[in-house]
Amino acid sequence: MPSRRSSPAPGLEDWTKPVKPSVTLPYMVDDCRIVQDPLGVVLIIGAWNYPFQLVLVGLVGAIAAGNAVVLKPSEVSPHSAQAMADAVAKYLDPQAVRVVNGAVEETTLLLEQRFDHILYTGSSHVGKIIMGAAAKHLTPVTLELGGKSPCIVDGNSDLDVVGRRVAWGRFVNAGQTCIAPDYVLALPGVEDKLVASIRKALREFYGEDPQKSPHYGRIVNKAHFNRLCKIITGNVVGGKTDEADLYIEPTILKGCTGESPAMRDEIFGPILPIVNVGSIDEAIAFINGREKPLALYVFSRDAAKCQKVADLTSSGGFIANDTLMHAAGAWQALKNARVADRLGRGRVLTCWHPSAVPLPPARAARAEPAVRRRGLLGHGRVPRQAHL
Repeated sequence: MPSRRSSPAPGLEDWTKPVKPSVTLPYMVDDCRIVQDPLGVVLIIGAWNYPFQLVLVGLVGAIAAGNAVVLKPSEVSPHSAQAMADAVAKYLDPQAVRVVNGAVEETTLLLEQRFDHILYTGSSHVGKIIMGAAAKHLTPVTLELGGKSPCIVDGNSDLDVVGRRVAWGRFVNAGQTCIAPDYVLALPGVEDKLVASIRKALREFYGEDPQKSPHYGRIVNKAHFNRLCKIITGNVVGGKTDEADLYIEPTILKGCTGESPAMRDEIFGPILPIVNVGSIDEAIAFINGREKPLALYVFSRDAAKCQKVADLTSSGGFIANDTLMHAAGAWQALKNARVADRLGRGRVLTCWHPSAVPLPPARAARAEPAVRRRGLLGHGRVPRQAHL
Protein backbone atom coordinates (compact mmCIF):
# COMPACT_ATOMS: atom_id res chain seq x y z
CA MET A 1 0.00 0.00 0.00
CA PRO A 2 1.45 3.41 -0.92
CA SER A 3 2.33 5.80 1.85
CA ARG A 4 -0.05 8.66 2.52
CA ARG A 5 2.51 11.09 1.18
CA SER A 6 2.59 9.33 -2.20
CA SER A 7 -1.19 9.17 -2.51
CA PRO A 8 -2.39 10.84 -5.73
CA ALA A 9 -5.21 12.56 -3.83
CA PRO A 10 -4.18 13.97 -0.43
CA GLY A 11 -6.81 13.12 2.15
CA LEU A 12 -8.43 10.36 0.11
CA GLU A 13 -7.26 7.62 2.47
CA ASP A 14 -8.89 9.39 5.39
CA TRP A 15 -12.12 9.97 3.46
CA THR A 16 -12.38 6.29 2.55
CA LYS A 17 -12.00 4.95 6.07
CA PRO A 18 -15.10 3.18 7.39
CA VAL A 19 -17.07 5.23 9.88
CA LYS A 20 -18.28 3.55 13.06
CA PRO A 21 -21.75 5.01 13.69
CA SER A 22 -23.85 5.18 16.82
CA VAL A 23 -26.24 2.22 16.79
CA THR A 24 -29.41 1.16 18.54
CA LEU A 25 -29.64 -1.73 21.00
CA PRO A 26 -30.17 -4.62 18.52
CA TYR A 27 -26.85 -3.84 16.77
CA MET A 28 -24.62 -3.16 19.76
CA VAL A 29 -23.10 -6.63 19.65
CA ASP A 30 -22.10 -6.20 16.00
CA ASP A 31 -19.21 -4.27 14.53
CA CYS A 32 -21.25 -1.81 12.47
CA ARG A 33 -19.57 0.38 9.89
CA ILE A 34 -20.53 2.76 7.12
CA VAL A 35 -18.39 2.28 4.03
CA GLN A 36 -18.34 4.24 0.78
CA ASP A 37 -19.19 2.48 -2.47
CA PRO A 38 -18.94 4.02 -5.96
CA LEU A 39 -22.21 4.82 -7.64
CA GLY A 40 -21.29 3.12 -10.93
CA VAL A 41 -21.19 5.11 -14.18
CA VAL A 42 -21.22 8.92 -14.00
CA LEU A 43 -22.10 11.24 -16.89
CA ILE A 44 -20.35 14.63 -16.88
CA ILE A 45 -21.70 17.25 -19.28
CA GLY A 46 -19.29 20.16 -19.48
CA ALA A 47 -19.50 23.87 -20.23
CA TRP A 48 -17.79 25.85 -22.98
CA ASN A 49 -16.43 28.81 -21.03
CA TYR A 50 -13.77 26.83 -19.12
CA PRO A 51 -13.99 23.61 -21.13
CA PHE A 52 -11.15 21.70 -19.48
CA GLN A 53 -11.31 22.85 -15.87
CA LEU A 54 -15.04 22.40 -15.42
CA VAL A 55 -14.97 18.87 -16.84
CA LEU A 56 -11.78 17.67 -15.19
CA VAL A 57 -12.82 18.82 -11.71
CA GLY A 58 -15.78 16.46 -11.88
CA LEU A 59 -13.73 13.69 -13.52
CA VAL A 60 -11.12 13.69 -10.75
CA GLY A 61 -13.78 13.29 -8.07
CA ALA A 62 -15.69 10.62 -9.96
CA ILE A 63 -12.72 8.36 -10.68
CA ALA A 64 -11.26 8.91 -7.21
CA ALA A 65 -14.54 7.55 -5.85
CA GLY A 66 -14.16 4.47 -8.07
CA ASN A 67 -16.66 5.25 -10.80
CA ALA A 68 -16.49 4.89 -14.55
CA VAL A 69 -17.13 8.17 -16.37
CA VAL A 70 -18.62 9.31 -19.66
CA LEU A 71 -17.52 12.84 -20.58
CA LYS A 72 -19.63 15.05 -22.85
CA PRO A 73 -17.68 18.27 -23.58
CA SER A 74 -19.61 21.26 -24.87
CA GLU A 75 -20.01 21.44 -28.64
CA VAL A 76 -19.83 25.25 -28.39
CA SER A 77 -16.04 24.93 -27.92
CA PRO A 78 -15.39 22.20 -30.53
CA HIS A 79 -11.59 22.43 -30.68
CA SER A 80 -11.29 22.00 -26.91
CA ALA A 81 -13.77 19.12 -27.05
CA GLN A 82 -11.71 17.30 -29.68
CA ALA A 83 -8.47 17.94 -27.79
CA MET A 84 -10.05 16.40 -24.69
CA ALA A 85 -11.24 13.35 -26.64
CA ASP A 86 -7.74 12.84 -28.05
CA ALA A 87 -6.04 13.22 -24.66
CA VAL A 88 -8.46 10.89 -22.84
CA ALA A 89 -8.07 8.21 -25.50
CA LYS A 90 -4.28 8.50 -25.30
CA TYR A 91 -3.72 8.68 -21.55
CA LEU A 92 -6.70 7.14 -19.70
CA ASP A 93 -8.11 3.63 -19.47
CA PRO A 94 -11.01 3.32 -21.96
CA GLN A 95 -12.69 0.88 -19.57
CA ALA A 96 -12.95 3.70 -17.05
CA VAL A 97 -13.27 6.97 -19.01
CA ARG A 98 -14.67 7.72 -22.45
CA VAL A 99 -15.56 10.91 -24.32
CA VAL A 100 -18.67 11.43 -26.44
CA ASN A 101 -18.59 14.46 -28.71
CA GLY A 102 -21.55 15.96 -30.53
CA ALA A 103 -24.39 18.44 -30.14
CA VAL A 104 -28.04 18.25 -29.10
CA GLU A 105 -28.76 14.93 -30.79
CA GLU A 106 -25.85 13.14 -29.13
CA THR A 107 -26.61 14.67 -25.74
CA THR A 108 -30.27 13.64 -26.04
CA LEU A 109 -29.25 10.05 -26.80
CA LEU A 110 -26.91 10.04 -23.81
CA LEU A 111 -29.67 11.28 -21.51
CA GLU A 112 -31.88 8.39 -22.63
CA GLN A 113 -29.38 5.98 -21.07
CA ARG A 114 -29.46 5.04 -17.42
CA PHE A 115 -26.55 6.56 -15.51
CA ASP A 116 -25.90 6.40 -11.78
CA HIS A 117 -25.21 10.13 -11.46
CA ILE A 118 -25.18 13.12 -13.82
CA LEU A 119 -23.09 16.27 -13.34
CA TYR A 120 -23.89 19.28 -15.52
CA THR A 121 -22.56 22.82 -15.80
CA GLY A 122 -24.46 25.33 -17.91
CA SER A 123 -27.72 27.21 -18.27
CA SER A 124 -30.87 26.82 -16.19
CA HIS A 125 -32.86 26.04 -19.35
CA VAL A 126 -30.73 23.03 -20.22
CA GLY A 127 -30.48 22.09 -16.54
CA LYS A 128 -34.26 21.63 -16.46
CA ILE A 129 -34.07 19.35 -19.50
CA ILE A 130 -31.35 17.25 -17.89
CA MET A 131 -33.22 16.99 -14.60
CA GLY A 132 -36.36 15.91 -16.46
CA ALA A 133 -34.46 13.20 -18.34
CA ALA A 134 -32.75 12.01 -15.16
CA ALA A 135 -36.09 11.78 -13.35
CA LYS A 136 -37.24 9.04 -15.73
CA HIS A 137 -34.53 6.78 -14.26
CA LEU A 138 -34.52 8.36 -10.77
CA THR A 139 -30.91 9.34 -11.44
CA PRO A 140 -29.45 11.89 -9.00
CA VAL A 141 -28.02 15.04 -10.55
CA THR A 142 -25.52 17.73 -9.61
CA LEU A 143 -26.19 21.00 -11.41
CA GLU A 144 -24.26 24.25 -11.65
CA LEU A 145 -26.60 26.67 -13.35
CA GLY A 146 -25.14 30.14 -13.02
CA GLY A 147 -27.20 33.22 -12.20
CA LYS A 148 -26.94 37.00 -11.93
CA SER A 149 -24.32 37.69 -9.25
CA PRO A 150 -24.67 41.14 -7.64
CA CYS A 151 -21.86 43.35 -6.41
CA ILE A 152 -22.70 46.00 -3.79
CA VAL A 153 -20.33 48.98 -3.62
CA ASP A 154 -20.45 51.29 -0.60
CA GLY A 155 -19.32 54.89 -0.81
CA ASN A 156 -16.80 54.48 2.03
CA SER A 157 -14.73 51.99 -0.01
CA ASP A 158 -11.35 52.68 -1.60
CA LEU A 159 -12.80 52.98 -5.10
CA ASP A 160 -9.41 52.67 -6.81
CA VAL A 161 -9.06 49.19 -5.30
CA VAL A 162 -12.72 48.38 -5.92
CA GLY A 163 -12.42 49.38 -9.58
CA ARG A 164 -9.46 47.05 -10.15
CA ARG A 165 -11.10 44.10 -8.46
CA VAL A 166 -14.48 44.57 -10.12
CA ALA A 167 -12.85 45.10 -13.53
CA TRP A 168 -10.81 41.92 -13.17
CA GLY A 169 -13.73 39.84 -11.92
CA ARG A 170 -16.15 41.10 -14.59
CA PHE A 171 -13.93 41.21 -17.69
CA VAL A 172 -11.55 38.24 -17.27
CA ASN A 173 -12.29 35.72 -20.04
CA ALA A 174 -14.32 38.49 -21.70
CA GLY A 175 -16.92 38.25 -18.95
CA GLN A 176 -17.69 34.60 -19.71
CA THR A 177 -17.35 33.37 -16.13
CA CYS A 178 -20.30 32.00 -14.18
CA ILE A 179 -19.36 33.65 -10.87
CA ALA A 180 -18.35 37.01 -12.36
CA PRO A 181 -20.02 40.12 -10.91
CA ASP A 182 -23.06 40.43 -13.19
CA TYR A 183 -24.18 43.87 -12.06
CA VAL A 184 -23.27 46.56 -9.53
CA LEU A 185 -25.60 47.97 -6.89
CA ALA A 186 -24.04 51.39 -6.29
CA LEU A 187 -24.81 53.32 -3.12
CA PRO A 188 -25.19 57.14 -3.35
CA GLY A 189 -22.19 58.98 -4.80
CA VAL A 190 -20.49 55.83 -6.10
CA GLU A 191 -21.44 55.42 -9.77
CA ASP A 192 -19.33 58.09 -11.51
CA LYS A 193 -16.25 57.50 -9.35
CA LEU A 194 -16.52 53.72 -9.80
CA VAL A 195 -16.85 54.04 -13.59
CA ALA A 196 -13.72 56.20 -13.71
CA SER A 197 -11.84 53.70 -11.54
CA ILE A 198 -12.91 50.72 -13.67
CA ARG A 199 -11.89 52.48 -16.88
CA LYS A 200 -8.49 53.30 -15.36
CA ALA A 201 -8.02 49.66 -14.39
CA LEU A 202 -9.04 48.46 -17.86
CA ARG A 203 -6.39 50.67 -19.47
CA GLU A 204 -3.83 49.16 -17.11
CA PHE A 205 -4.97 45.59 -17.83
CA TYR A 206 -5.54 45.78 -21.59
CA GLY A 207 -4.02 49.04 -22.84
CA GLU A 208 -5.77 51.83 -24.72
CA ASP A 209 -7.24 49.39 -27.24
CA PRO A 210 -8.32 46.08 -25.61
CA GLN A 211 -8.90 44.57 -29.07
CA LYS A 212 -5.13 44.59 -29.61
CA SER A 213 -4.35 43.12 -26.18
CA PRO A 214 -3.22 39.47 -26.03
CA HIS A 215 -4.83 39.28 -22.60
CA TYR A 216 -8.39 40.13 -23.61
CA GLY A 217 -10.64 37.35 -24.88
CA ARG A 218 -13.32 37.06 -27.53
CA ILE A 219 -16.97 35.99 -27.47
CA VAL A 220 -17.29 32.26 -28.03
CA ASN A 221 -19.44 32.38 -31.20
CA LYS A 222 -21.65 34.60 -33.36
CA ALA A 223 -24.90 33.63 -31.63
CA HIS A 224 -23.62 34.80 -28.25
CA PHE A 225 -22.09 37.90 -29.87
CA ASN A 226 -25.46 38.91 -31.36
CA ARG A 227 -27.25 38.19 -28.07
CA LEU A 228 -24.88 40.46 -26.17
CA CYS A 229 -25.05 43.29 -28.69
CA LYS A 230 -28.81 43.54 -28.19
CA ILE A 231 -28.44 44.45 -24.51
CA ILE A 232 -25.89 47.25 -25.04
CA THR A 233 -28.44 50.05 -24.68
CA GLY A 234 -28.98 53.17 -22.58
CA ASN A 235 -26.16 55.20 -21.07
CA VAL A 236 -23.24 53.23 -22.57
CA VAL A 237 -19.59 53.65 -21.61
CA GLY A 238 -17.54 51.73 -24.17
CA GLY A 239 -19.64 49.48 -26.37
CA LYS A 240 -17.40 49.12 -29.42
CA THR A 241 -18.01 45.83 -31.29
CA ASP A 242 -16.45 43.94 -34.21
CA GLU A 243 -18.52 40.99 -35.46
CA ALA A 244 -15.75 39.64 -37.70
CA ASP A 245 -13.45 39.37 -34.66
CA LEU A 246 -16.24 38.44 -32.18
CA TYR A 247 -14.95 41.37 -30.13
CA ILE A 248 -16.96 43.40 -27.64
CA GLU A 249 -15.17 46.16 -25.80
CA PRO A 250 -15.39 46.12 -21.99
CA THR A 251 -18.65 48.00 -21.54
CA ILE A 252 -20.39 49.70 -18.60
CA LEU A 253 -24.09 50.55 -18.62
CA LYS A 254 -24.85 53.45 -16.27
CA GLY A 255 -28.18 54.21 -14.65
CA CYS A 256 -29.82 50.83 -15.19
CA THR A 257 -32.97 49.65 -13.42
CA GLY A 258 -34.29 46.23 -12.60
CA GLU A 259 -36.25 46.32 -15.87
CA SER A 260 -33.32 47.14 -18.16
CA PRO A 261 -32.53 44.55 -20.87
CA ALA A 262 -29.18 43.78 -19.25
CA MET A 263 -30.91 42.97 -15.96
CA ARG A 264 -33.27 40.27 -17.22
CA ASP A 265 -30.93 37.30 -17.60
CA GLU A 266 -27.36 36.37 -16.79
CA ILE A 267 -25.17 38.41 -19.16
CA PHE A 268 -22.17 36.10 -19.61
CA GLY A 269 -20.16 38.70 -21.48
CA PRO A 270 -18.06 41.88 -21.03
CA ILE A 271 -20.96 44.14 -20.05
CA LEU A 272 -21.47 45.56 -16.57
CA PRO A 273 -24.77 47.29 -15.65
CA ILE A 274 -24.83 49.67 -12.69
CA VAL A 275 -28.05 50.06 -10.68
CA ASN A 276 -28.14 52.95 -8.20
CA VAL A 277 -29.68 52.24 -4.78
CA GLY A 278 -30.31 54.55 -1.85
CA SER A 279 -29.03 52.38 1.00
CA ILE A 280 -27.64 49.01 1.97
CA ASP A 281 -31.16 47.94 2.96
CA GLU A 282 -32.43 48.80 -0.52
CA ALA A 283 -29.60 46.77 -2.03
CA ILE A 284 -30.50 43.77 0.14
CA ALA A 285 -34.17 44.06 -0.81
CA PHE A 286 -33.23 44.23 -4.50
CA ILE A 287 -31.18 41.03 -4.24
CA ASN A 288 -33.82 39.18 -2.23
CA GLY A 289 -36.49 40.11 -4.76
CA ARG A 290 -34.73 38.11 -7.48
CA GLU A 291 -33.52 34.52 -7.92
CA LYS A 292 -30.81 33.52 -5.48
CA PRO A 293 -27.42 34.29 -7.05
CA LEU A 294 -24.48 32.00 -7.59
CA ALA A 295 -22.16 34.56 -5.97
CA LEU A 296 -22.58 37.80 -4.03
CA TYR A 297 -19.95 40.49 -3.52
CA VAL A 298 -19.91 43.53 -1.27
CA PHE A 299 -17.28 46.26 -0.99
CA SER A 300 -17.31 48.32 2.19
CA ARG A 301 -14.97 49.36 4.97
CA ASP A 302 -17.85 48.91 7.40
CA ALA A 303 -17.63 45.34 8.68
CA ALA A 304 -21.14 45.59 10.13
CA LYS A 305 -22.57 46.35 6.69
CA CYS A 306 -20.73 43.39 5.15
CA GLN A 307 -22.03 41.12 7.88
CA LYS A 308 -25.55 42.45 7.44
CA VAL A 309 -25.49 41.57 3.74
CA ALA A 310 -24.16 38.10 4.53
CA ASP A 311 -26.82 37.52 7.21
CA LEU A 312 -29.83 38.82 5.29
CA THR A 313 -29.18 37.33 1.84
CA SER A 314 -28.69 33.84 0.46
CA SER A 315 -26.20 32.94 -2.27
CA GLY A 316 -23.89 30.19 -3.40
CA GLY A 317 -20.79 32.10 -2.37
CA PHE A 318 -20.17 35.38 -0.53
CA ILE A 319 -17.06 37.56 -0.51
CA ALA A 320 -16.44 40.92 1.10
CA ASN A 321 -14.00 43.26 -0.67
CA ASP A 322 -12.93 40.95 -3.48
CA THR A 323 -14.33 38.96 -6.42
CA LEU A 324 -14.00 35.39 -7.74
CA MET A 325 -11.53 34.23 -5.09
CA HIS A 326 -13.94 31.76 -3.48
CA ALA A 327 -13.54 29.61 -6.62
CA ALA A 328 -10.32 28.36 -5.03
CA GLY A 329 -12.29 26.54 -2.31
CA ALA A 330 -15.37 24.39 -1.93
CA TRP A 331 -18.54 26.37 -2.63
CA GLN A 332 -22.19 25.70 -3.06
CA ALA A 333 -25.04 27.40 -4.81
CA LEU A 334 -28.78 27.50 -4.38
CA LYS A 335 -32.02 27.06 -6.28
CA ASN A 336 -31.65 28.19 -9.93
CA ALA A 337 -27.89 28.49 -9.38
CA ARG A 338 -27.06 25.34 -7.51
CA VAL A 339 -24.21 22.90 -7.31
CA ALA A 340 -22.73 20.44 -4.84
CA ASP A 341 -19.31 21.11 -3.33
CA ARG A 342 -17.04 21.49 -6.33
CA LEU A 343 -13.61 20.97 -4.82
CA GLY A 344 -11.83 18.69 -2.40
CA ARG A 345 -13.78 16.15 -0.42
CA GLY A 346 -17.15 17.31 -1.75
CA ARG A 347 -16.50 16.26 -5.33
CA VAL A 348 -15.57 12.74 -4.15
CA LEU A 349 -18.50 12.33 -1.77
CA THR A 350 -20.89 13.38 -4.54
CA CYS A 351 -19.91 10.22 -6.43
CA TRP A 352 -20.07 7.79 -3.50
CA HIS A 353 -22.90 5.89 -1.91
CA PRO A 354 -22.62 5.20 1.83
CA SER A 355 -23.42 1.57 2.69
CA ALA A 356 -24.15 0.24 6.17
CA VAL A 357 -22.25 -2.98 6.92
CA PRO A 358 -23.11 -4.68 10.24
CA LEU A 359 -20.61 -7.50 10.89
CA PRO A 360 -21.21 -10.09 13.64
CA PRO A 361 -18.33 -10.24 16.15
CA ALA A 362 -16.76 -13.41 14.71
CA ARG A 363 -16.66 -12.01 11.18
CA ALA A 364 -15.58 -8.60 12.36
CA ALA A 365 -12.43 -10.06 13.85
CA ARG A 366 -11.39 -11.31 10.41
CA ALA A 367 -12.56 -8.31 8.38
CA GLU A 368 -10.02 -5.95 6.87
CA PRO A 369 -10.45 -2.55 8.54
CA ALA A 370 -10.85 -0.61 5.30
CA VAL A 371 -13.35 0.10 2.58
CA ARG A 372 -13.80 -2.85 0.24
CA ARG A 373 -11.09 -2.57 -2.36
CA ARG A 374 -12.14 -3.43 -5.87
CA GLY A 375 -10.04 -0.81 -7.51
CA LEU A 376 -7.78 -0.09 -10.44
CA LEU A 377 -6.70 3.31 -9.20
CA GLY A 378 -3.40 2.41 -7.57
CA HIS A 379 -3.97 3.93 -4.14
CA GLY A 380 -4.83 1.98 -1.07
CA ARG A 381 -8.25 2.36 0.48
CA VAL A 382 -10.58 2.93 -2.42
CA PRO A 383 -13.90 1.46 -3.43
CA ARG A 384 -14.25 -0.74 -6.45
CA GLN A 385 -13.70 0.79 -9.86
CA ALA A 386 -16.77 0.60 -12.03
CA HIS A 387 -16.31 -0.36 -15.66
CA LEU A 388 -17.89 0.88 -18.86
